[in-house]
Amino acid sequence: PVGSTSASEAERGGDPDGFASGAGRSPVGSTSASEAERGGDPDGFASGAGRGPVGSTSASEAERGGDPDGFASGAGRSPAGSPPGDAAAGARRARLAAVPALLVAVLAIWEAIAAQRAGAGVPGDEAWARAAAVVRAGHRPGDLIVFAPDWIDPVGRLHLGDLISLGDAARMDAARYDRIWELSIRGARSRDTEGRAPVETRDVGGVVVRRFERAPGSFELRADLRTLVSAARVEGAAARPPAVELAEVGFAPHRCILVVPRPGAPVRITFPALPAGELVGYVGLADVFTRRDERRPGRLTALQAGRALAEVTAGVEDGWLRFAAPVAGGDVTFVAASDGPNRQICFAAEVRR
Repeated sequence: PVGSTSASEAERGGDPDGFASGAGRSPVGSTSASEAERGGDPDGFASGAGRGPVGSTSASEAERGGDPDGFASGAGRSPAGSPPGDAAAGARRARLAAVPALLVAVLAIWEAIAAQRAGAGVPGDEAWARAAAVVRAGHRPGDLIVFAPDWIDPVGRLHLGDLISLGDAARMDAARYDRIWELSIRGARSRDTEGRAPVETRDVGGVVVRRFERAPGSFELRADLRTLVSAARVEGAAARPPAVELAEVGFAPHRCILVVPRPGAPVRITFPALPAGELVGYVGLADVFTRRDERRPGRLTALQAGRALAEVTAGVEDGWLRFAAPVAGGDVTFVAASDGPNRQICFAAEVRR
């Protein structure tokens, strides 16, 4: 029982822990024999053999200059008992995680600056009104008005649309016009004025007005195939037979011969007894919705006496494509084909001097 003495204890004179002889364990705060050898230093703190209390330095720590975990040298362990590489890996992950946020911030700043600069570079309504007044002051019946770049066309029509006829808007090209007015911004030019030199140029608040003129009689039209469709010979079972229509091609209106061949079944359209000259034409795919749904191209080939005069493949992003070739007097056949359903092929052609 508590406080009693066993035989062995009796041999030690009732000293169960051998405290009196120094063979047992010391009570709390007392010194054992081995401790006594170290001068009452149970953990060897004085000699440096043991491990010091919290915040103290052992011999090996002393060698590292008081760095118990070797953090300064990188040899120890990370805080909270984690492996040495975890802290560095976590820091790397944190830096990598911050990269997308940084990129988003940079992109947002760039977009804000770009939008501000873009808005500053676009002339306002007042500038367009003054530029339109310049055109109106010199406009004559039969003049063509064009805008550049193409995306500014709605703004130009807002100010000058009453001077643009349906025939002008849906033209095949501008070759037949002797006088052209071009209104442009940001240094853009219209393809309708390519090869021509302006006779007058005025900058009106950022809207550049150019007037182009050439001598009357420079252009001679010998045949417009759009007016000859009723006399043409059609071969092949078309899903939609050829007819002259006003269609959207490349987000612009065009008056053209529209035909829809069946997949893999070409349609042949022969125009008899055309005059000799230069055959100039354009072709594209009509209707933005069918271009969205059916991505395969359309093909148009012009033949005379079995010889190819022109071959054009029109893709959904190509818009209004030009072709030209010299032609002898006689029949000319156009072959429209596509591998896709409901492929609306739209073309126009003229024979010019």
